[in-house]
Amino acid sequence: MKTTLFIIVLLFFSILSLFVGVADISISDILRWDIDKISIVSLSRIPRTISLILAGIGLSVCGLIMQQMTQNKFVSPTTAGTLEAAKIGLLAGMFLIPTSGMLVKGIFAFCFTFFGSLLFLFITERIRFRNVIFIPLVGLMFGGILNSIATFFAVNHNLVQDMNAWMMGDFSGILQGQYELIYVSLPAIIVTYLYANKFAVVGMGRDFSKNLGLNYKSVMNIGVLCVSLTVSTVIITAGSITFLGLVVPNIVSMVHGDNIKKTLPYVALWGAIFLLICDIIGRVIIFPFEVPIGMVVGFIGGILFLLLLLRKK
Repeated sequence: MKTTLFIIVLLFFSILSLFVGVADISISDILRWDIDKISIVSLSRIPRTISLILAGIGLSVCGLIMQQMTQNKFVSPTTAGTLEAAKIGLLAGMFLIPTSGMLVKGIFAFCFTFFGSLLFLFITERIRFRNVIFIPLVGLMFGGILNSIATFFAVNHNLVQDMNAWMMGDFSGILQGQYELIYVSLPAIIVTYLYANKFAVVGMGRDFSKNLGLNYKSVMNIGVLCVSLTVSTVIITAGSITFLGLVVPNIVSMVHGDNIKKTLPYVALWGAIFLLICDIIGRVIIFPFEVPIGMVVGFIGGILFLLLLLRKK
């Protein structure tokens, strides 16, 4: 029943997203078969809405995976250096192959994100003081180091403007033919659901996993692969969106509990709905201009993150 309700809410905001924007489009325009209005909807509004839904689902699920693998509620792509690793990969692709398309840049971002995530997990496994706040702080410091490397590289190769343009989360420029790479995240989301319980088990440690007959290293690599694939495709498509993968799984956990198999659909639906709402707010708050969704999510997510920290304290 609850799942059906959230699906209805998702459909409502998805339809609303199609009719919010500078171009005044109504349902009557569609029914009258206004070619110009239908072209705007099909070429811009529908790709944007689909991208928002997939990005919201993907980043929220990524946050849940990372929290399960580290057994820490404050670990996510935002607090584990994942976004910063993708940034370095994107810069490497722009520098080595300047004329490359989205697919090549996505491959570079994926590779750097994958190895960056493995390095973060390697570091966390060797931390003796595994406080609930300490590990994400280590992740923030790790991300800060990667961000400094990316900034230094960008400054020395005149790529600062390109880097800032790519990393500012913004769906306004998404058009048909420019967003399809984000569909690559769908297999990763499916694998995540199939491996949900295994991710929870490997979070208990190497020895615990082996005692239950799980291949610890393989499951961890699959988890990192899913996260890297999703994060890199979202960044290539729309840029960096912070705090989404941190806030949504925690809110869902407080409402629906910690059974990952049960909560995974809720995390996906809440993530998509949250991102759609933030995007609609960004489009109407200073209409007819638009606030990039990265700023809206960062502002709301930052406040919620602080509230979560205070609650845990």
